[in-house]
Amino acid sequence: MSTIEIRVMEPNDYQLVYALWDSCEGIGLSEADAESSIHQFLKHNPDLCFVACEGDCIVGAVLCGEDGRRGYLHHLAVHPAFRRRGLGGTLVRNCLETLARKNIQKCHIFLFRENIEGMEFWENEGWSQRDDLHIMSKFIGVA
Repeated sequence: MSTIEIRVMEPNDYQLVYALWDSCEGIGLSEADAESSIHQFLKHNPDLCFVACEGDCIVGAVLCGEDGRRGYLHHLAVHPAFRRRGLGGTLVRNCLETLARKNIQKCHIFLFRENIEGMEFWENEGWSQRDDLHIMSKFIGVA
């Protein structure tokens, strides 16, 4: 059995990470996930996003960002062949530990309602659903 390495995501990981996201159910990709947008996200959050690698293959990834007050996780994905080994939880813990070092005390995630497997994962990791909030979005375009 080979070793899985967890490391900070780098801009040149984009193609492999995007392919992983695209292959996993429950991940919604949009124009906001274009290479230039992800590179910008990584530039703003250089030590918060992580990948799990087996050799040259990326088998897990997560985006994490913060606004100085709250943390946000996006697009946690683990290749189906590598699930149920604690890899998703390890990626999340790396994010939360890094947020804690930045004095960020709370983190949020966004899930599609129909993502039952994702909901079960997050509940098993100790996260709880908020029924007192609604998420609202507005497309503002690009200048």
